[in-house]
Amino acid sequence: MALQLRPNCEYCDRDLPPDAVEARICSYECTFCVDCVETKLSNVCPNCGGGFAPRPIRPTQEWRPGVCAVKQAPSDKRVHLKYTVEDVAAHCARVRDVPPERR
Repeated sequence: MALQLRPNCEYCDRDLPPDAVEARICSYECTFCVDCVETKLSNVCPNCGGGFAPRPIRPTQEWRPGVCAVKQAPSDKRVHLKYTVEDVAAHCARVRDVPPERR
């Protein structure tokens, strides 16, 4: 099963195309831009509390049969936070001092 490669930052709605090196994801594929992860979220996923990692880039070239961005298209469904900015800030402040591997 391939990653969804969601098209936007859930916080600021910045476009994050499939080849965006500034995209970050948590283990649930919540997707945010590196700027929001570092300056607003303190490396805390506002949905699950986990940390973030760079989102992999899906190859555009079909190096193996059926495996590429054309054959396994990224998601076009934009996702947005369901929490208020104030709630996100409080959640991130509560969790940010716990290392991601201990959350």
